[in-house]
Amino acid sequence: MSKQAPEHGIVISHRAILLGLVVGAVAGVVAHALFANTPWLVAFVDRVTEPLGRLFLRLIFMIVLPLVFSALTLGVAGFGDLAGLGRVGIKTLLVTVVTSAASVVTGILLVNLLRPGDALSEEARAALLAATGHVDSGLTGNPTPVGLNVLTQLIPDNPVRAAAQGEMLPVMVFALLFGLGLARAPKNAATVLVAWLEGVYEVAIQVVGFAMRLAPVGVACLMFTLTARMGVEVLQPLAGYVAVVLLGLALHLVVTYSALLRLFTSWSPGAFLRAVRPVVVTAFSTSSSNATLPTTLEVARRELQVPRDIAGFVLTLGSTTNQHGTALFEGVTVLFLAQFFGVELSLSQQLLVVGMAVLAGIGTAGVPAGSLPLIVPVLVTVGVPAEGIGVILGVDRFLDMCRTVINVVGDLVVAVVIAAWERQSTEEATAAVGGQADRLPPAAD
Repeated sequence: MSKQAPEHGIVISHRAILLGLVVGAVAGVVAHALFANTPWLVAFVDRVTEPLGRLFLRLIFMIVLPLVFSALTLGVAGFGDLAGLGRVGIKTLLVTVVTSAASVVTGILLVNLLRPGDALSEEARAALLAATGHVDSGLTGNPTPVGLNVLTQLIPDNPVRAAAQGEMLPVMVFALLFGLGLARAPKNAATVLVAWLEGVYEVAIQVVGFAMRLAPVGVACLMFTLTARMGVEVLQPLAGYVAVVLLGLALHLVVTYSALLRLFTSWSPGAFLRAVRPVVVTAFSTSSSNATLPTTLEVARRELQVPRDIAGFVLTLGSTTNQHGTALFEGVTVLFLAQFFGVELSLSQQLLVVGMAVLAGIGTAGVPAGSLPLIVPVLVTVGVPAEGIGVILGVDRFLDMCRTVINVVGDLVVAVVIAAWERQSTEEATAAVGGQADRLPPAAD
């Protein structure tokens, strides 16, 4: 019951987006330096570039609800079937959840330690909040629940009303429970609903694709609006954000994946990375876990000696639900934007971000820019302006290429670990049977 994202859902040139980022940022910096606060520049920003950038963002906001519900429901429904698949399913679920949570925690610790969003001055932050405060994304967030109020706020009494009011956390919990129920429903009753949800998911991906085709112009307008109002100062925290994401991805690759390989397999990290080099190149160039899947399956069987049945199950499911790099990216992005806008998040709110980022990783499409809409509900839940996503759009494509590498390498690490566990279980079972045979009485002549 796992979703199958269309390969062609989002087609976009990363060079065009990068060009939009550079043109918008440079033009805005120059305009700020030469014409700051002049009536014509203020009017141009307020009436031209800001509305165009807002139009691009609203196209993304518009599709958040159907995308979140369909993607998360199908993702959880796919995991919900794992118990019926025996040891492999349960072990895959366990490793996926633990490693995804570890990736998010790694990113959040780095953001709290390095605080890239604090590079913005208080004056610039106040101006930014004043400029974005009147923009309504149509989504709302509730105060972080405390104590037993957690249950009353997490479980919606009316999911339709929660969706209509844009309360994203209850909608995500409803989708999670709905997916579990869908997994346990009789197959003949669930098939039609699964097909309908897959249709909703693919249509939502196409709409995101429409929005992303406007990304070069939208990013240029958003960056011009920011830099024309605040100058070059706004670019410094953005550079720090990129550095933190890359550092987090590198640490997860070097520390977490290496630990899993050394503890549970016979592979050394260096030999493993040399073996999966074709996957790394394909993932970086396509920014798509789905597009990389054929290469991933081939490398798993030929180079890593993963049995065909384990590779097919773990890697196919992992291409859309086992997204460690994406989960880390989403956690870092939320905390960075909270710092950028001066929103202090408590420990409970940061733990909430961890949980939502893991869920969002399960529901993220394995296509370029597939994670962007799913960051929005996490932002609004913890009280960060949803429009803040526009700050990071210009650098997202490069980060997407990097986090896709971590996603697909993580899929292969999980597959190798599961294969090693299964091989060990088989050997132990064979030894136990052999030991029992030794104790049997001799056969009668």
